[in-house]
Amino acid sequence: MPEVIPVGADHAGFELKQRLVAELERLGYRPLDLGTDSGASTDYPDYAHQVADRVEHGDAARGVLLCGSGLGMSYAANRHPGVRAAVAWTPEIARLAREHNDANILVLPARFVTEQQGLEILRTWLTTPFEGGRHERRVRKIDRE
Repeated sequence: MPEVIPVGADHAGFELKQRLVAELERLGYRPLDLGTDSGASTDYPDYAHQVADRVEHGDAARGVLLCGSGLGMSYAANRHPGVRAAVAWTPEIARLAREHNDANILVLPARFVTEQQGLEILRTWLTTPFEGGRHERRVRKIDRE
């Protein structure tokens, strides 16, 4: 069964979200598109909380969020226990977010990356494993476990 990956975006991320959902399908994942469904103005926390809730409660192992800068989505998503939402604007940042921080939500700054860059960042994040080792201790400290 393909991995379900919830995806959410506000109006600024709508167009890139559409392309990422298609890419997830092409790669064999099962994207769960939680909106928004147009470029009309919306509030990013509405989508951040929907995706983060699924990761927090174990309904999904990973998720993807998009907004203009990525910052608002990351602030809202990171309020959820166990969520490590990372804003990534290059493939290298996405790789490090996975390798060192076990980021379980990728947040893309839609106004600051091209479609091609967004796709490359997504693919890098999806295929990069968590290194563990010394990083496990640090990740545990995020939640003060």
